[in-house]
Amino acid sequence: MFTGLIEELGSFLYREGERFRFEAELVLEETKIDDSISVNGCCLTVVDIGDDWWEADAVEETVSRTSLGDLVPGDSINLERAVRSIDRLGGHMVQGHVDGVGTIISPGPDLRVRMPKEMARYLVEKGSITVDGVSLTCFDVLDDSFAIALIPHTMNVTSLGSRNVGDRVNLEVDVIAKYVERLLIPHNGEVK
Repeated sequence: MFTGLIEELGSFLYREGERFRFEAELVLEETKIDDSISVNGCCLTVVDIGDDWWEADAVEETVSRTSLGDLVPGDSINLERAVRSIDRLGGHMVQGHVDGVGTIISPGPDLRVRMPKEMARYLVEKGSITVDGVSLTCFDVLDDSFAIALIPHTMNVTSLGSRNVGDRVNLEVDVIAKYVERLLIPHNGEVK
């Protein structure tokens, strides 16, 4: 479980098959093998660790459903360690399970993201969404896109400040909306 509050802007070093290597400092403090770290909103398990790097395996299922396969060496990445039970939950409950990949239509500070149409039913005005692991509040929700007003701080401390038109981003909707939908289906029928 994550909060969507990015702890560090790290970088992608390289990929060999399913093994990805990332450069980081802050998120490595107290981190050990088998811990979870969110990379651009995708929960990955630490399988090897060094002084300023760590590695994770991402199987084809994960790569095909996220933008991890788009990474090139040197790319900035948003990093967050899993929440401990003593931490504040300042963002929203984020699982690190990517629901879809969106495309930037307009970069920040007036960010607009095109999303898969089937995700629109989970978004509401002033509701939460995670974009590349960053907990954000959406507005101007349309059938195929939504807008985010990025504050200068978020633009400076996350990769969202350097994203351009056409860049692909990982999206995770609020898990509570998915549970509510699932609970209502027996009463209201299948959602289309």
